[in-house]
Order: sequence, then structure tokens, then C-alpha cells
Amino acid sequence: MFGEYALYCDEKVVALVCDNTLYVKITEAGKQFVGDKYQEGCAYPGAKASMQIDGDLLEDRDWLSQLITITYEHLPLPKIKNKKPAAKLV
Repeated sequence: MFGEYALYCDEKVVALVCDNTLYVKITEAGKQFVGDKYQEGCAYPGAKASMQIDGDLLEDRDWLSQLITITYEHLPLPKIKNKKPAAKLV
């Protein structure tokens, strides 16, 4: 896929870690919580823009936990992909 790490909260991907940088998915509630303490960035070429979280904010466990919880609560459930039927052996 993208060769780095995806962070899940239950069944939802809430953030990516790429090139030693945390990229949290953008939600309106998350943006309100974070305010101006982030930059938008892309975790890898072709990825959607995410909130790039840097510096001291990474060390603040309570703040980061709140952001992940808010993001999780405001993301939709992932779409269920149809599985292809197994090929029959003759």
C-alpha cells in the first residue's frame, strides 16, 4: 500500500505514520479541537491531506488521545468490500 504504518481505533484507520511523522485524518471536530496547531500534509504521494502533528504535541499523551478519540467518533465506518468467490478446481 504505502509502506509505513496505519493507526487503527477499532475498525477505523484514524492516522498514518510515514517518514517519522504523524498524519491524523481530518474531521471538522478534529480541526476545531486542534485549532491552528497543525499543518496540512500528505502522508505519501496521492494520499488525501491530513493534519500533520509535530513537536511537543506528540509528547502530550492526553491531548493526542483526545484528538484520536474525536477523529474516531467523526469518521464513517469503512466500506465493506465484496470478496471474490474462490476459484473452483476441476
